[in-house]
Amino acid sequence: MKQIGKILIACGLAILAVLFIGWWQVDGPGAASVPGKRSLPLTEMDFELTNQNGEAVGPKTLIGQPSLVFFGFTYCPDVCPTTLSDISAWLDEIGPDAEALNTILISVDPDRDTVEVMAEYVSYFHPQIQGWTGSDVQVASAAAGFRAVYEKVMREDGDYTMNHTAGVFLFDATGRFVTTIDYHEPREFAVPKIRRAMQSQDERPET
Repeated sequence: MKQIGKILIACGLAILAVLFIGWWQVDGPGAASVPGKRSLPLTEMDFELTNQNGEAVGPKTLIGQPSLVFFGFTYCPDVCPTTLSDISAWLDEIGPDAEALNTILISVDPDRDTVEVMAEYVSYFHPQIQGWTGSDVQVASAAAGFRAVYEKVMREDGDYTMNHTAGVFLFDATGRFVTTIDYHEPREFAVPKIRRAMQSQDERPET
């Protein structure tokens, strides 16, 4: 029995070590920094898009609540539905507090992603998730502020797909960029990041 206990303790310590290393690399002092690729604050962005309800929206729409923003498209075969499913799971874990979190999918494929298409697509995921789209120029303007990149890639059958930034941008309620949640980032790292961004508003001193 003592031997089993030692094994269990050793396994527990190993798991904690892995979690700490992961935090250090993705959200701690060891996190990678890419000069020139950090998103602007929402307060410094200037763009206008349309949400799934046909309403005009932009960076000012997001200020006042913490925000998760992801670039993708409805014809995406794997990265986008996987990420939106991950986001839905994060929101479920956060629970009722998730209602205070703006959660936005911005389309990089405006030719196919009309308002109606976006409305149907986001309905398959967590109800907190909104879908924003616009013209080519409007989407390019939005992507520039977030420092997101995307490109159309032609396929042999004459159709096309879209390559795009796969990370999720996280902002606090003031519009300050907090961090990026990477594609396939484990929930045990992603959810604490979101909670810290949500708590930062409550921790500011009253004026």
